[in-house]
Amino acid sequence: MDRGGVARAAGLLTVLTAVSQLLGFVRDAVVAAVFGAGAALDAYLVSQGLMNLVLALVASAMARAVVPTVSRAVADGDPSGGHRVTRTVLTLTALVLLTGAATAWFAVDGLVAILAPGFDDATREVAADLSRIVLLAAVLVAGTDILAAAAQAHGRFLWSGLQGIGFNVVMIGVAATLGVRYGITSLAWGFVAGSAVRLLMQLPAARATGLTARPRLDLRDPGVREVLHLVPALLLTAAAVNVGTLVDRAVGSAQGEGVITALSLGWRIVTLVDTLLVVTLLAALYPAFGAAARHGGATVGRLVTRAMRVVITVLAPIVIGLVLVAEPVVALLFGRGSFDDADVAATGLAVAGYAVGAVALALRSLGTRACLAMGDTRTPIMVSLVVLAVNVVGDLTLGLLFGIVGLAAATSLSLAVGVVLVVRALHRRHGAVSVGGVLATTGRAGVAALLAASLCLLLGLPELATAAEGLLTQLGALLLTATVLCGAYALVLRLLRAPELEELATAVVGMRRGRRGR
Repeated sequence: MDRGGVARAAGLLTVLTAVSQLLGFVRDAVVAAVFGAGAALDAYLVSQGLMNLVLALVASAMARAVVPTVSRAVADGDPSGGHRVTRTVLTLTALVLLTGAATAWFAVDGLVAILAPGFDDATREVAADLSRIVLLAAVLVAGTDILAAAAQAHGRFLWSGLQGIGFNVVMIGVAATLGVRYGITSLAWGFVAGSAVRLLMQLPAARATGLTARPRLDLRDPGVREVLHLVPALLLTAAAVNVGTLVDRAVGSAQGEGVITALSLGWRIVTLVDTLLVVTLLAALYPAFGAAARHGGATVGRLVTRAMRVVITVLAPIVIGLVLVAEPVVALLFGRGSFDDADVAATGLAVAGYAVGAVALALRSLGTRACLAMGDTRTPIMVSLVVLAVNVVGDLTLGLLFGIVGLAAATSLSLAVGVVLVVRALHRRHGAVSVGGVLATTGRAGVAALLAASLCLLLGLPELATAAEGLLTQLGALLLTATVLCGAYALVLRLLRAPELEELATAVVGMRRGRRGR
């Protein structure tokens, strides 16, 4: 995929993901208003964590591993070869997940006790019941992820971008109409129904590429072997995030009702930007990484370095802004209904703690994908193990000492360690990233963001946003803060003659041209 193709794909995914994320926040706001940050919602979130033990550590890894192989087959004019690989991966994943889900179904009581040791008996029983329901969605979500990844490898991004919209519409409807009457159980069934809708929405793209649903299980296929070779690295990468989240919730379960919900919503807010700006970019770049790897690390390095510089430049003011106005942002998004002032304050602490790791999260994702595109599975595996260890140790120290903010800070610390290791490996082993260029961008963006934040503090804008009451007043105060922050940030970068401004402008123009070209 050339630069124009990447721009068009990134532009399409950014628009669709933005709509999906907006609906996702509407969903979360409705859920928070109906249930508040209490024991019931904590139990529901733990049930999702249990499903992730079965789902995310297998399905997500399989889906991501499919992309380089299938995109290469398409580029070589052999789409049928890519279809054979996709069908085998779908069949194998379904078998693994059905077995895993059945095992987890019978062991759910013990697993919930491990995942949430601080729950009382009643909350633990609710979490177990919800877990058995959401486990039904495991194969549905896996099929969705793999079909969407295969479609993207064929250059088709529309239906994969739409899937979140369908899911969120279902969840909003369930929470708003059934939540009050049937309680938290309605959310679990809504999750299953929404997952089925997501899967159905991938079928048009599958048909358009010529993919059929016939089962296939040929583990001797070279393409399948290539996919399975990538899976361990992606498996551990997912584990570093998901197991870390599970440990966060296990420690948080003993610190009072609503802590798990506060952590979940805080992480949701911080990763919004990562989803909009980084995941969409990665989805478009990953096939390009695979094609560029044929020409060596230097070619991949130019793509990676440019992407990292743009991501750092964009995220720096957003990170500092979230730290400055974490609580007002939470109040604007969720502060209504059963979600009271104490819930807003707790979630604000989580946002501030997670925000400092947002840049590291984005850069590590970019670096990991670049390693895998060049066939390097060792680096992501080793980095994932280190990240997981740092996160667990941080949870058991910072989390126990400082509660919500300590748990969030432990996650951010682990992400920072991970990105240092990934960038170092890309530079030393593959020559695929300019460390000097990335550090220079980080320095300029850091200085500009801190000076812009100082101006906001001097003008008293965070206090103004905190004191604002009413939806329109809150929104106006936050927009004013964001305008001053971003304006000052851009001005400082211009005074520093930062080349990142030109790179960012080029990227934006490319995406606009891509959208017009469709």
